[in-house]
Amino acid sequence: MTVSFRQQQILELAQENGRISVEELVEQFDVTPQTIRKDLNELCDARLLSRVHGGAMMASGVANVGYDQRRNIAEAEKRGIGKLCAKHIPNNASLFMNIGTTTESVAHHLIGHKNLLVITNNINVANTLIANPSCEIIIAGGVLRPKDGGIIGEATVDFIKQFKVDYAVIGASAIDEDGALLDYDYREVRVAKAIIENARHTILVADKIKFERSAPVRLGHLSQISSFITDEPVSEKIEQICQSNDVKIHCVNK
Repeated sequence: MTVSFRQQQILELAQENGRISVEELVEQFDVTPQTIRKDLNELCDARLLSRVHGGAMMASGVANVGYDQRRNIAEAEKRGIGKLCAKHIPNNASLFMNIGTTTESVAHHLIGHKNLLVITNNINVANTLIANPSCEIIIAGGVLRPKDGGIIGEATVDFIKQFKVDYAVIGASAIDEDGALLDYDYREVRVAKAIIENARHTILVADKIKFERSAPVRLGHLSQISSFITDEPVSEKIEQICQSNDVKIHCVNK
């Protein structure tokens, strides 16, 4: 397709912010909602953007949105999920926390917990939990990925396998309607699989946007999760998968 000047600007805004809304674009360009929706539909048809409720975001089938931009996507929803997840983690617990902006939000709400042992391959989680003086933090060894502060690779997998913890808090880049948990980097996925295998109780934290996205690498399945914490009620199909596998769903906005 030939991208118009306004559509090019829309793409640039999506790249900068991760997600854009029809309402914001109407105000910025001083055009009707119908005009913006037409622009978004054309950009989505060209696979340059992916539609989400109320707007669009960068197409995500192969490469993820940048980490700083992901922080701005569903920011309030992630705060709610982080707060609710922290309530399910008791004091005096050991836990894994993997890479992701939602797990980072959980870390912010664990600052007041007592006597936690946190093992993480997420530098951002470690930096956040430094503010908790009663939290012992163990950072996994491996290759540091500068773009998001994640630590990945075979050494990271081997390191994780040394432990058996009470809880794991994990995120996923996308969730398929068949319950598959998906991500982008196979090296990161191998670490996440090791985390699931070595935790007694695994908590998946993911907002509703994850159901609107796609990613190429299979991380696992909802049936492997103990609890799923999200912001909005899930579809009937996802609810059935969780019920069939005794996965407890906790929703911020019931």
